Amino acid sequence: MSAKRYRSTIACHSCRSRKVRCSINATGIPCIRCAQDHAECVVGPPDEATRASRRSGQTRQRLRAATSSPSARQDPLTYRTPVSTRHVTDSPGVAAAQGNDDIQNEERNGLEIAAAALGTSELAGNVPFYTGYQTGPISTLSLVSTGGPLPQHLLIPSSVSTPLCEDDRSYLAKKGVFDLPSHEACECLLQAYFQHVHTIVPAIEADKILEYFYAGRLHEYKLLLVWSMFFVAVNFVPSSICEREGYISRKAMKAAMYTHAKCLYNNSGERDKIVLLQASLLLGFWHSEVDEHGQPWYWTGVAISLGQILGLYRNPDAARYNAAITDRQRQLWRRLWWTCFLRDRWLSLTLGRPRRIDLGDCDVPPPSVADMLYDFQDVPVLVSAGFMPDDLPLLAGYWIRLIDLTKLLGAALSMNYKACTPKALPDQVDALEAEIIRLKPDQVQPGSSRGATFYLHHLQLHYEALLITLYRPYLTDLSEDLSPAQIHWRRRIWREADAAASRTNEILESLARENILDHALPMTPPLLIPAMQVHLLRCRSGNALCKHLRLNKLNACMMVMEEFQKVYIVASIYRAIFAKAIQMVCPETRKRDASQAPGTTGLGGPVTQQQPLQGPDAAAPVFPGPDLSDMVDALMDESLPFNFWEAWNDIDGFGVVYPDAQVPQGL
Repeated sequence: MSAKRYRSTIACHSCRSRKVRCSINATGIPCIRCAQDHAECVVGPPDEATRASRRSGQTRQRLRAATSSPSARQDPLTYRTPVSTRHVTDSPGVAAAQGNDDIQNEERNGLEIAAAALGTSELAGNVPFYTGYQTGPISTLSLVSTGGPLPQHLLIPSSVSTPLCEDDRSYLAKKGVFDLPSHEACECLLQAYFQHVHTIVPAIEADKILEYFYAGRLHEYKLLLVWSMFFVAVNFVPSSICEREGYISRKAMKAAMYTHAKCLYNNSGERDKIVLLQASLLLGFWHSEVDEHGQPWYWTGVAISLGQILGLYRNPDAARYNAAITDRQRQLWRRLWWTCFLRDRWLSLTLGRPRRIDLGDCDVPPPSVADMLYDFQDVPVLVSAGFMPDDLPLLAGYWIRLIDLTKLLGAALSMNYKACTPKALPDQVDALEAEIIRLKPDQVQPGSSRGATFYLHHLQLHYEALLITLYRPYLTDLSEDLSPAQIHWRRRIWREADAAASRTNEILESLARENILDHALPMTPPLLIPAMQVHLLRCRSGNALCKHLRLNKLNACMMVMEEFQKVYIVASIYRAIFAKAIQMVCPETRKRDASQAPGTTGLGGPVTQQQPLQGPDAAAPVFPGPDLSDMVDALMDESLPFNFWEAWNDIDGFGVVYPDAQVPQGL
């Protein structure tokens, strides 16, 4: 027999008018709900109840006004906290009532989600919420709704904002996160970010942060984003800026700013998932031997997970136009998602890791040039102030082309590098090759700006790396009993791979000749690896002159990598690995280097000691040459598409001999 439930005989007028359970029997006056709302808790005759209800409503209005006022929004370190976590006591009765109130608050959150999905919410929503597709919780309402499909992308009300406690703020202050660089340095860093980084990783809304900067209130903006932007932009500021800020090199300044950003990410209590995603994308450019170079993969994975939580991979207007989402939000979400996609594919290639994004799950529209430009339209001063590149629409077009190439990179990885996928047939390889060739970048036009010239060359480097990625499995495949047609096809693949590697050298020579190597981005050094490995493979075939020419091409890449390592740690890693590889493939270089003075660089790069850096970066840490075994074993696992050890073992002199019919001569 079920027990009959009775409504409490005593309740304050606020709870009675809202028809919710009152805790007065357990806690006395005030009840928990009135204490949370900072309202007067009244138990009395009806006329007094009316006045109390009015006062309670006025109190709640003042509280909402206080939390939404400009002064409340100015604090960049404000986080959201559930109301039910306040006013906790040790009384058993209060604890029981508190538990009931927690459940009611949780149910209220579910009702807010349902109201937003049904379009019946009376409260303004500003927090993005993705309900999931088909099997998500809102699918329950879809079963009984008569108004057509329900949207999956919602904006739900946020909870009350609460500033950081004094202890947390004191900790962050000791870490230096509130001490921004000088105004001159901040301006230089912002210019460097928008001129060099934003055009390929458009993660930040330019007009918002520049509005704060021009108003002299940059410290009131999201400091997590400020430090994340500065961390990436340091690569492109003059060394004099670093010295004036008290750092001995760009690397030292970059490490300090990364530490500030990471500290805020972990301790500021930031709840805005869009902000966390933006910061994660930028922090994904951090490399350090301390964490075994795993941070790019880690941070990019965090960004992708946040994008999937927010549903950025789905079209918010798939079922019908979603009026709750603004056009500005649509454009930002597309930018962020396709940047996650770009980083996912190229990191998967260079690190030999599985792809996290499956395009089969995505129906978000492709990015457009307008997505890159919308936040610059209302800030005309940006051009004259040097924040926005003069040819931003052209650079936005290059970004779109890079996204298209990245989609084909995913197809190449699926075809040739999945663990349980059978080897692709020549016809399949030829079909994908034709798709890639259709996206071949244009040549640099006379009169192009330095920025446009670099980004077009950068796009060309991606194109050549993609082609070599497609050809790579067939350069070391020694299948026997090949038919004449297969032998002819294999020779063509070798020629095409050689041509792509040689074109990579030509691009690098152009970057050096035009003096724009200093525009190199964090993802630029890995783009040299495919071509360098082709040169390395070819150092073991052909006559002596051919081998020497190949080694010269490899050495040219090593010289460019030496320039990159002044700024990027990852370039030092690659250069040291290739130095060891050259010793193994061409033992004669060891003898030549042994006859040189210690610390000098031979044909194969540094063998006994890294060549010291010059200028303001002279105090930067160097990467030693001889003790490479542990680092090589950690980085070069069997899943890496460009596996050095596999390549060496497949070359004449390391256990396998190419049949003469399979190795093209004289190339």
